[in-house]
Order: sequence, then structure tokens, then C-alpha cells
Amino acid sequence: MDSEMTMDEANALDALSSILTKLTENPYEIANHAEHVRVAQATGLQDQVEAALEMVTGFWAAGDYVWLPLIEKKLKEADLDSAEGLLDVLGLFERAEADYLSIPVLKKHLEFLTERYTHFTETESKPEDLGELFSTEWTRNAISDVVNKGIGHLTESQELWDIQREWEQNVLEQVPAAERPTLVSHLDDLFILRLKQPHADYESTFQAYSTFTTSYKPPDAYETLLVQASKMRSTAVKAWNRRESLETSLGGYSLEGYNYYITSELRPKKQDLFILTTLYERAVAEADKRRWKGEPGAEEALRTFWIGYLDFLRQNELDDEQVARIFRRATKSIPGSGELWARYLRFLERVESEDPSVPTAYDTALSFPPIHKDVEALVSLILARAGYEKRRVDAEEGGEDALETLVQVLIEGIAKVRQAARSGDPRLRLEKFFGSVCMENDALQEHAISVWQDAAKHYKTSYVAWTEYTNVLVRHQQYDTARDTFKDIASKNIDWPEAIWEAWLQFEHLHGSVQDIEECMDRIERARNQINVRRAKEAEKAAYAAMQVEAELQPSVPVSAGPVSGVNGAESAEVAPVDVDMQQERPSVSAGLKRKAEDEVETDGLESKKARTEPLKPIQLKRDRENSTVFVADLPTNASDDDLVALFKDCGPIREVKITQLANLAVATVEFMDRESVPAALTKDKKRIHDQEIAVHLGWKSTLYVTNFPESADDAFIRDLFGKYGVLFDVRWPSKKFKSTRRFCYVQYTSPASAEAALELQGRELEPGHRMSVLISNPERKKERSDVDANDRELYVAGVSKFATKDDLMKVFITYGPVKDVRLALDDKQRPKGFAFVEFEQAKDAVSALAANNYELKKRRLAVTLADTRRSKPQTTAGRKVEIRSRSVRIKNLPDGTQEGLLQQALEKRAAIKRVEAFTEKNEAIAELENPAEASKLLLHPEPLVFNGKTLELSEEALIDTPSASTGLFMPRAAASRPRAGLGSKKSRGTAVISAVRAARPAPSASTDGIGPSTAGNRSKGQDDFRKMLSGGV
Repeated sequence: MDSEMTMDEANALDALSSILTKLTENPYEIANHAEHVRVAQATGLQDQVEAALEMVTGFWAAGDYVWLPLIEKKLKEADLDSAEGLLDVLGLFERAEADYLSIPVLKKHLEFLTERYTHFTETESKPEDLGELFSTEWTRNAISDVVNKGIGHLTESQELWDIQREWEQNVLEQVPAAERPTLVSHLDDLFILRLKQPHADYESTFQAYSTFTTSYKPPDAYETLLVQASKMRSTAVKAWNRRESLETSLGGYSLEGYNYYITSELRPKKQDLFILTTLYERAVAEADKRRWKGEPGAEEALRTFWIGYLDFLRQNELDDEQVARIFRRATKSIPGSGELWARYLRFLERVESEDPSVPTAYDTALSFPPIHKDVEALVSLILARAGYEKRRVDAEEGGEDALETLVQVLIEGIAKVRQAARSGDPRLRLEKFFGSVCMENDALQEHAISVWQDAAKHYKTSYVAWTEYTNVLVRHQQYDTARDTFKDIASKNIDWPEAIWEAWLQFEHLHGSVQDIEECMDRIERARNQINVRRAKEAEKAAYAAMQVEAELQPSVPVSAGPVSGVNGAESAEVAPVDVDMQQERPSVSAGLKRKAEDEVETDGLESKKARTEPLKPIQLKRDRENSTVFVADLPTNASDDDLVALFKDCGPIREVKITQLANLAVATVEFMDRESVPAALTKDKKRIHDQEIAVHLGWKSTLYVTNFPESADDAFIRDLFGKYGVLFDVRWPSKKFKSTRRFCYVQYTSPASAEAALELQGRELEPGHRMSVLISNPERKKERSDVDANDRELYVAGVSKFATKDDLMKVFITYGPVKDVRLALDDKQRPKGFAFVEFEQAKDAVSALAANNYELKKRRLAVTLADTRRSKPQTTAGRKVEIRSRSVRIKNLPDGTQEGLLQQALEKRAAIKRVEAFTEKNEAIAELENPAEASKLLLHPEPLVFNGKTLELSEEALIDTPSASTGLFMPRAAASRPRAGLGSKKSRGTAVISAVRAARPAPSASTDGIGPSTAGNRSKGQDDFRKMLSGGV
């Protein structure tokens, strides 16, 4: 036992040494501090635990998870009868309460104050050097200050107020009769103030006031005072009743619940400062606790709450000193937030603070290493400092050094941004600011060329950098240099060449000769032809994919017969096609359907024949959403659809405008009828709406395709992982109702710079052996990040003989091309179930192998079709329906636009979910759970389920739309039917003859484009089709 304990201690000490090394390298990673505390506790060495906790408070704002152990230790060790010991404890409480709101810490503080006051009063042993400390008046004020810090907590503030009331009543009982009227009046005021404040325990407060009135007021005044008190408290009671459901919705202190609560409080024109200030304090404290525990999304939520809190204080013009204290607390809580530091600098400028000054606060911000790794944080911070310096220059403050300081800030800032990430800032915000400063100042105008020349050299593929560079050349009348630059870049790999061509042509019309214009047009035409060839190929692929989606909606029609080549050189023969039962659905690999005895089929002398697969004719692509949409960021919050339509009306016909309000900003998507309108739309970057500069970029440039992350990852995990790189616009998840193994999502930021910065996660190993894939969702490179042809590389083979082997199937299909895998479904006795899946290396080989349909193997005819990832299930029997309903839950009151993937994640936190299907038109869904016990667990959960701010209604009612007898609960809406085996399946002689007669009839004219049922009407949607719908495509 001793040796085991020694080994444990040795391991703990090794772990302690390791984490201390990590902290030395990166003390601004809060996860390292949390690990340090856990390891120190594992050693059992109290001095190490205390050192770890103290280290946290030195770098970060800390919650009661750190402060309470430190306070308890101090209370045990300090000499509470000495001035030094008492001041140490009071100082520790002051530090703890300066970080986050904590009712337990405040309560502990009150208990300390009242206990020490009582001790010194009863023993008359108060140290003389304490002076006024712990006198009655000092204690009263100290208690009041502590209570006021948490008095706005609607559900827990009563614990603090009750301690204050009991102390006041004890003092009242002990004072001489001559002093009582004054204290009675004071306590009466305390009761009246509390009755006017909304809180959960208003009944107990009223009852305590009734007792107080009985004891200390004239008897004949009792009824009058109670009536008045009842009227005074009515407003507070109504305020509590309006918020009771919101308080309940917080559940286990849900961050989503806090966000919804805050949003609802901000909605009225007249906001309640008493409620909102404490609500923000509660939200940041809870978010910090979640961050300490390593919960995904907590850091992002913490930043959102702090910034929202400070914006709220600014808008309501609170006392500057109070706001300054909250800013200092926030910068200790989230020191890596550039948005926070930028707001702090502007606040210091507005109040003309000299301690600290704006430059001092700026240098403090840059002293935090996390800032230097975040492009968005750096840009926000540097722009705030540069704006301050420019306003000093404009006001002619600071003398001759002011302009020099401004230039130095911008030069160093640009260098810092480029060092932070290889992609730098694609929006070139600092360069644009610097260029504007140069153009406004006569002494710096020539430097504007150098600014943009350097930017174009660094951002070689950015059309923004090159157009700005050529614009400044033109403004300085350096026409030859501008022309040479256009010639040089016209055919290079620029992210949007059309913008360059348009700018060049405009330049030549203004400043060139006829020969210059014609040369420009010739060069542009050559470059355009090269681009068009590439885009044509991409459009053809996109059209084919779109056609496949549309083809699923077509009704099934028979395939016309025709001669085809036999397998392995077999000659074709003029025979009737196979009669296929279109109602038979393919069995899944896991369940399967038992085949009947393998009897030979009489064919009446008919020889075998292979069905011909008609080539698919591509259809016109109707919509190219990804390439026809621009994303508009930095919008003023009062911007409307009409504002955007007016801005982009000269760019081309607009299909749709959609504005989205985020936490602290507004963004929008503008979709045009065609992609040709986009280059002109991108020129609207830096334009103004309601006097506010906006940013315009291609939507897909700020969108990431993310896959291969841990299976346990949910929306909060992804938002936390990617939120540190910038403001997230949306995270879109796939539905799992047809394929539970889907593990990908789309992460969209409000700026391309954030998406570029997040690419550093590409290849990161979050789980052993699984490297995450993170790529820009570029429609031109979709093939690189997609299983777009996975459906077309796999064949489903039915009619497999129970005597066939995997090698037998391999020999049949390898003649058509390299086979990646053959999966033969086996029963519990390891005999073939009658079907298999054959996956080829290339899709074209799989299409060629369709010719193996009706091939005879081991005296059975194979039925070969393209497989897809949505495996149709066997038809649901009446008994099966009852069983499914017994473990299904109906969900009502869904928020608009509910993602099935997100809803399933929320439900899985309470019970084991098998699949979820949402009916968005009714704002309802059906959740199928693993078993009836899990369904009961979900239904009987004591806490309401809040999803995206709405409380869901759960019931065990019947289905929303009762399916027909031929469908199951979760059958695909356009479920694909599967052919049975070919002539090898068991049929009577009559059936075979009927098949021959049917084949002799003319083919119906239902298929006008040569699209047969085997390739159109029966094909279910695949993974890539789903992704197109998920990202808004058609």
C-alpha cells in the first residue's frame, strides 16, 4: 500500500512539474491554470494548492471556485483579533468581489462582518488600532455595501438581505430606548426599499415587515401601514411575475438561457437598470465557471456578455468611475479580446482619462501574448489607437510629434497583423486607414503609393490590394505605372479577376488612347476565355449534381429495352428485359431480408439480356447561390432591405436580401440572379449606409467546411473552438435522420479574415488518429473536400447466391475497373443474405459495371444498381409502427428555421436519441428514441427544455402526419425503391411470360430526356446533395 501511495505521489509530482513548465511557456491559457489546480490537489500538498490558486488570481479574474478556498484558508490562519489579520481578510474579500459576482462569497463576507461585530461588542476587545472599523456605523455601511452588490439577484439576494435585516434588528433591540425611534425609522426605510425591489421571496419580506410593524409601530397604524406596503410592493411583484419563467428557464444556469433573458430585458425602450446590471453580472460569472471547467462555447459567451454589458452601460450613461471599474474587471477576465480593449480605449478618450491614458492602456493590451495571435483582435485594437491619434492630429493636439506617432502606430500595427497570421487581414483595414491618412496630409501623400505597393506585394492574390494600388497611382497621375501594373496582373491568379479587368478598362477609357483601349480589351478577352473554360467545366459538374437532385422528384418510368454487351465477352441477344418489382425495397446490411429457396427459374427458352443504361443529359443549372451571393458586414443596426437594394441596384438584378441581427452587429446576404453581378457588387466594399462604412465580400470566403472532428463534438464545442478566430455568423449541421454517422458542419464567420485565421486548425489532432479537416468552402474546389461522387462509385447488388463468395463478386466486377471494396452481407451463420455492395475507385467504372445487371452467378441472376447513402428500410408493419410510437416523442413550439442536427444535439443531453425529423411548416418534430424507457426519461425530465430561446412542448401523442401503410415513421419523403434480383429470383412461368409481353410494348413517353427510372426517379439524395441544401443551394 505504501509503495502504491508513493508511486501515486511521484506521478502527481511529475505531473505538477510538467504543468508548471507549460504555465511558464503560456500563463495566459486558462486551461493550464485549471489543470495546475487539479494536479496540485492530487498531490495532497496544501501549500501547492494555495500557490496554484494564487497564481490563477495573478493572471485572471477568478470565480468563487478559486476565492472560497483561499478565503476559508485565510479565516483559519489569520489572527482575527488583530488589526493586521482583520485587514488581510477584508482585503481578500475586496479582491474576490472585484472579479465576479458570487452570492456565496458575499454571504461569507456578511457572516464575517456580523460575527466579528458581535464578538467585539460582547467581549469589548476590539483592537484600538482598528479605529472606526467594526463600529456600529462602519459595520452598517460595510454590510449595506456588500448587500447592494448582489441585491439585484432576483432569486438569491434574499439570503443577503435577511442577514442585513437580522443584524439591524439585533442592534435595534440592544440600543437604549432614546435611540430606538431613529433606528426604527432606518429599518422601516430598509423594509420599504426591499418591498419595492423585484425578488422571488416577496411574501417572506412582507411577512417580516408585518412582524416588524407589530413590534415597533403603534397598534392603530398597523392596518394603514400594511395597506400602503401592499400597494408599494405591487409593481415589484408584477415585475417578478413577468420574469419568473425566465428565471426558471435558466435551469442549470444555461448560458443560452442567460442570453435569451438578457435579450428580452433589452427589448423594451425603457430598460430596468436594477435588473439588467445584476443579470449581466450573473451571466459573466456563470460563463467564467463554464470556461474554467473547459466547457465548449463558454469563452465566446463570456466575451459576448462582457461586451454587451459595457455597451449597455455606455448607452445608459452610468457614472464614469463605475464604468471604469467594470472595464478594468473585464480586461482581467478576457485579456485576449481586441473588441474589449478597443472599447476601453474609446472610453478613456471620451472621459479624457490620464490614469491610465490611452497610450498606456494600448501598451498594456499589447503586453498580453494572446492578442498577438488573433488578427481580428489586433485590428480592432490598433484601429482604436490609430483613431485616437488621428483625432489628436485633426484637433492640432500633441504638436509635431502627433502625426509621427500616428504613422508609427500604423506601421507597427500592420507588421503585427501580418506576423499574427500568414493570411494577414484580407480586408486590409489598417492599410485603408493608413492610405486615407496619407492622402489627407500633404506631407504624406507620396507615401500612399508605398503603402499600397507594399500591400499588393504582400497580398499577391487580393483584388482589393491591387485595385487600391492602381487607384492611388492614378490619383498621383502615374498613368504608365498603373498601366504596366494592370498588364502584369490581368492574367495572374487574382481572387476576383473581373474586378481587376473592370478597373483596367475604366482606367483606359479615362486615360488611354484607342490603341491602349484595344490592347486592354484583347488582353482581358484572352484572360476571360481561360477563366470561362475552367468555369464551364465547373458549371457542368454543378449542373449534373443539380439534375440529380431534380431527377429524384420525377416519377418512376420503365426503361426501354435495347441490346447491350454481355459480361466477359458474352454476346448480346434479343430478349425481353427483366421484370422488376418497383415496390420491393432494398434490405439494409444490418437487418436484411431472408431469401426463399434458390430454385432455378424457367425462362421459356428466353436467353439472358442486359438492360442498357441511357446516358444522362445535363439540364440547365437554375441557381448558383454560392457564386451569386455576397456577404455584407459591419451594417448599422437600423439598416433595412431597402437600403441594401438601393446600394446594389446598379450591380444587377437581385434575387433575395436577408438581414440578420447578431449580438452586437448586423450582417446581411445579398443574392443576385446570376454571378456576373458579383464583381460590381464587390466594389461596394467601404461604401456607407447611414454614415457607417460597410464591408462586402463573397459569402463562401468566410465559410469553412469542417469534418473529422470528435464524435462527441456538438454545436457549443465547434463554436468555442472556432469562435476565438472571429465573430461567428452561423454553424450549420446536417440532419442525421437518414445517416447517423454524419460528422461535418459548415462554420461561417462575418469576415473572410476570421475564416482564413481558423485554417490553422486544419490537420489538428483533437483525438488520437483523427486529424480535423478545415477548408474554405470554395465551390470551385468542392471536389477536394467532398464525397461528391461517393454515391456514384458504389453499386448495390441483389440476387446474390447463398453459395457465392466475396472473391466470386470481385472476379465479376473487376473486369469493369479497379474495385476498392466488396462488402457481402452475411447472416449469423456467415452465409450470404442475398445482397452486397461493390465500391469502385472511380465513378465511371461503377457506371460501366451497371452492365453486369442480370449476370448469372452460381445459377442466380444479379440485380445491379447504383447504391446511395440513404438506405431505404423495409416497409413498416402495423406492429412495428406501434413499437416505434411507443418510443417516440412529439415536440411542439420549435423556433423558426430549426436545424434537425442542432435539435438532436439538445435532446441527446437528456436521453438516447435514435433520429429526429422536423416539420418546419408546423414548427413541430418527431424524435425517435432508442427504447420506451428513454422516451419516458425525456418526457418526465423535471426541467423545461429550452431550445434557441423557446420552451419546447413534449408529448407522447400520435404522429403529426400519420404515415400510410406502406411507409415507416422516418421513411424518406421521396424514398427510392430497389429492384429485386433479376431472372434469378423465384417467379412462376406466368410471371416470366408476362415480363416478355410487357417488354414488347412500346416504351412510354414519360421520359422526355432519356432519363430512366434506374438513374432518375429511383435515386435518393446523397451526401453532397444534402450539403447543397444545407448551405442554401438548390
